[in-house]
Amino acid sequence: MPRGDELKELANQLSRAAETARRVGLPTTVYLLSMALVEVREAARAAGEGDDDSAA
Repeated sequence: MPRGDELKELANQLSRAAETARRVGLPTTVYLLSMALVEVREAARAAGEGDDDSAA
């Protein structure tokens, strides 16, 4: 599976986890998952553009 696809799947999982945390009332967890989601989405976008500078 290409890196971009893996990152998109991870973003989907993080989004679902954040929604679950929001429903059960875990605001700190929601915040942390949201920050991780932003980073993963940016990495997925970079991977989709063929920008390998962030791959390490």
